[in-house]
Amino acid sequence: MPISERLGLLGSGVFARMDQHKRSYRLSEACQARPLLDLSLGSTDLAPPPAVLKSMAAALLAPASSSYCLNASTLPFREAAAQWVQQRFGVTVDPLREVLLLVGSQEGTAHLPLAVLNPGEKALLLDPGYPSHRGGVLLAGGEPVLLPLRAAQGWRPCWGQLSPSQIAQLKLLVLGFPHNPTATVGQQQWLDEALALAKTSGAVLAHDNPYVDLALEGQAPALLRCEGWREAGIEFFSFSKGWCLGGFRLAFAVGAAPLIEALAQVKAVVDFNQSLALQAGAITALQQFADWPAQLLPIYRARRDAMATALRAQGWQVPDASMALYHWLPLPEALLGLGSEAACAELLERSGVALTPGVGFGPGGEGWLRLALVAEAAVLQEGAARLGAALRQWP
Repeated sequence: MPISERLGLLGSGVFARMDQHKRSYRLSEACQARPLLDLSLGSTDLAPPPAVLKSMAAALLAPASSSYCLNASTLPFREAAAQWVQQRFGVTVDPLREVLLLVGSQEGTAHLPLAVLNPGEKALLLDPGYPSHRGGVLLAGGEPVLLPLRAAQGWRPCWGQLSPSQIAQLKLLVLGFPHNPTATVGQQQWLDEALALAKTSGAVLAHDNPYVDLALEGQAPALLRCEGWREAGIEFFSFSKGWCLGGFRLAFAVGAAPLIEALAQVKAVVDFNQSLALQAGAITALQQFADWPAQLLPIYRARRDAMATALRAQGWQVPDASMALYHWLPLPEALLGLGSEAACAELLERSGVALTPGVGFGPGGEGWLRLALVAEAAVLQEGAARLGAALRQWP
């Protein structure tokens, strides 16, 4: 049976591989004594605003909510998104030409390379970085150019690692700060530098920003704050993290009109938009609950601090995390020989705690583990105790 060669480039994906390990653990006898504690996905346990769900439920009864939704029907949502952008960043955008509804920001970042890259053209990606960024480039036939991020440099993009000839060949730069997986908020200057670099090479700068309202320390950077973003930029926002609506796959892009038009053209042959009922909930979130993400910050700050304290008490090294949802942990010395993916599998089998291997975010993530703060503090502390016990019993 014919299978595309591009699937070999994509691989199975770290989340798919870890899902297999979790499935096996659920079927094991060990799971009876130590139920699975899944801290591998950034899928929050916190609830969205109840009024948002009520808006969706009420709109479901309207016949139009059962129909296909083309781009023209998303205008009320795009107008609400434009109003939110004005309130959030003090930037005026055109809802007709500069805003696009997405089926989750991952959909947008994965489809963008199809809209802006020709086969063989080069795209700069952060390493480590979110897997869909690389996946989208590969599906478009582009060539990834990895920019290593290093702990010793605070995970800052250091453009001096690129030669002038490499910069000149770039057609797309993909960034995302606050940064998943390193739990680093980042700085506005980093985006200013990236936009200047993109303009130099005639490239597009795409900024993936689903955590813009979840900085625990400092202010999250945003492409929309960069002077001249309309010349080469597009930014992606999501309801998954700040409004706890991950399963509803609601997001939007704001960017230069030609980029929005190009991405919309790709979407037109790939998918329709979400139901008008889901859009009604998203509009309610933007208009009535713009401050909802801020209400989550004390919860995540308490979880971050409690888990860091608990893990350090168990002998783990825990770097400071400046954004919500994650700890980015170097592999304990006892596990270094295994590599991050094998270490995650062993820790799951011995403790029942599922983490994400850093190598799944690129070669620069090897030697690290990502832990998601998606449970109450007491449950997280139990997970730390289990992980500590597993380490003490090693090998």
